[in-house]
Amino acid sequence: MDDVSHTIAENHPINAPRATPLRRQSLYEAVTERLRDMVLEGELAPGSRISEKQLCEAFEVSPTPLRQALKVLVNEGLVEMLPNRGAKVTEVDIQEVADLFEVMAVLEGLSGTLLATRASDDEIAEIRTLHDTMMAAFHNNHRQEYFRLNQGIHKRLTEISGNRVLLELEMSLTMRITRARYAANMQLERWEESAREHQYFVEALERRDAQGLSAALSLHMRKTGAAVIKGLESS
Repeated sequence: MDDVSHTIAENHPINAPRATPLRRQSLYEAVTERLRDMVLEGELAPGSRISEKQLCEAFEVSPTPLRQALKVLVNEGLVEMLPNRGAKVTEVDIQEVADLFEVMAVLEGLSGTLLATRASDDEIAEIRTLHDTMMAAFHNNHRQEYFRLNQGIHKRLTEISGNRVLLELEMSLTMRITRARYAANMQLERWEESAREHQYFVEALERRDAQGLSAALSLHMRKTGAAVIKGLESS
């Protein structure tokens, strides 16, 4: 019995009605997360067919949790189902990506305006800690860790802004551009520039400079978008 099953068995008798659903949900979520990472990080390339058989063997799972995971990725726009032919990774639509970054730049600017007055001193210190950890990943050339922390900082900033509608919008749009943003951060020149931009807007937050923070966040998103589009057009 694995550790997860052992823990569940200890907390609930084997015939408890909640035991099986908890185990199934945990497995499905793990498969979804792994499959999403494979798409976002390019391990499963845009346009490539998805072999359920190979993935089930690789993940050591039955088809059921894999198919549940695929449904989630379909809703996120990362995968599409082909009638009688299984699933494939969606292609990246350059114009859609450009449109998304245009909107995200405006939302990030609004987030910056709100943050300057709404963030507590402890929350600003939290962002500084996250930023310093991210920069350590940058200096150690740990790109995947850098990207994970980068995404976490942007999400946390929006949470701290205190506007739930803004958070919902950004979360929805972020999922649609994450794959493209990851690709942009794989470009060394853009990665270095992005790290500097993060330093600028963290310093603006610490000064509670609403105008400067708004401008820095918006510019950061526009530059990321430009790098992404350039990369997509040259690929």
